[in-house]
Amino acid sequence: MSKNRLPLLVAVLLLSTSFLPAQNTTDTRLLWQPAISKDLIAFVYAEDIWVANKDGSNPRRMTISQGVESNPLFSPDGSMLAFSGQYDGNTDVFVMPVTGGVPKRLTWHPGTDRALDFTPDGKQVLFGSQRNSFTNRFAQLFTVDIATGAEVQLPIPNAAWACYSPDGKSIAYTPLSDRFEQWKHYRGGTMSRIWLYDIETRQVVQIPKGKDGSNDSKPVWKGNKVYFRSDRDGEFNLYSYDPADKAVTALTQFNDFPVSSLEGSNGQIIFAQAGYLHVYDVASGKDSRIKVPIATDLLDQRTKFVKGDQYIRNGGISPSGARLVLDFRGEIVTVPTQKGDVVNLTNTPGVHEREPAWSPNGKSIAYFSDASGEYTLHVRNQDGSGEAKSIPLTGSGFYAKLHWSPDSKIVVFVDNGRSLYLTDIATGKTVKIATDEHYGPDSFRELFGSWSFDGNLIS
Repeated sequence: MSKNRLPLLVAVLLLSTSFLPAQNTTDTRLLWQPAISKDLIAFVYAEDIWVANKDGSNPRRMTISQGVESNPLFSPDGSMLAFSGQYDGNTDVFVMPVTGGVPKRLTWHPGTDRALDFTPDGKQVLFGSQRNSFTNRFAQLFTVDIATGAEVQLPIPNAAWACYSPDGKSIAYTPLSDRFEQWKHYRGGTMSRIWLYDIETRQVVQIPKGKDGSNDSKPVWKGNKVYFRSDRDGEFNLYSYDPADKAVTALTQFNDFPVSSLEGSNGQIIFAQAGYLHVYDVASGKDSRIKVPIATDLLDQRTKFVKGDQYIRNGGISPSGARLVLDFRGEIVTVPTQKGDVVNLTNTPGVHEREPAWSPNGKSIAYFSDASGEYTLHVRNQDGSGEAKSIPLTGSGFYAKLHWSPDSKIVVFVDNGRSLYLTDIATGKTVKIATDEHYGPDSFRELFGSWSFDGNLIS
């Protein structure tokens, strides 16, 4: 096996990109946060904002900076773009002409300011900020005047996503931040919901949820309906709500990947799904996928050196105390505690290895690897010689808390479903021995097995 030997204090690994596939320059994927105007579409790709013709042709990069630009929005007349940008290190709201030019910074608070919508007259930008919130669980709504920079907080206690009705008399918003991004089909007390707020009366109406609850998010109020995404029927799809007859209608039926973001204008709703952009035509009730041909340098895929102990996530020490084993950027490496060379045991670009544990007899290192497509238990010689033994696992994936028995014959670990397992290294047999059915988010992953000195008991 080839070994990378690098200075200990630098701990640098070369990321190999020798076999990267050719870039698809006719139908680019991983496009998200789209917006649409009468003549153009905007979207985020490679952490920058791009604009293209409505058919996807002639894409051009509008922003280039070290930071991330996101949440593009067209002004009502289509002449400007508002977005969140990190030009100066912080996330603030900016505007710029759709033809390009110098971005104008509108917000200056040190917290994150997220662009959400234009006011119907196009003179102000609606944005979300936690600047006046008593907790980072909640954000609030503000407007900022494009000409003067004057900011006004709206009388809504807390909100995440929000947009104006076409007449400017109401606001559709989600009072709580999305929780389902980390927990698919989440049905807890902070399920995302959409409220329609009447600015004059300050009355609120909630869009009806599904029979068994649902996460309803990212409202877009166009014409006489509110469009949004919801997981009420399984996967996230595009829905509409008519405030007049209270009807909720499913507009798409994707079952592979979710509708992840949307915007709308002039009888069309644009949304991202499976990395591609779609446009739903309100009049015909049909959606069509847009092919966007992008050719760019893809800087993040260049071969490069990375260094720093911030990339170390898990580790352990050998029984002799002479070396450490570390999970470093998805590779399993051993390093000396005093002097010697760094050894990359796995050296597998494109494969994620994690949670290493050194056996008590000092001969083996166990870890989890997704080389086969699903996580399996790998056990290999501590010096890297020979091939790793792969043992299939039957749990719910994302295994952690790997501990060897004192005789170095068995390992115990926990899975994502809060179950505890034993695996015999010689036979490959895995047995579930316990399940924690009652836990809170703060205790997640704290379940693990601890061996008795003689290896006969696990606590």
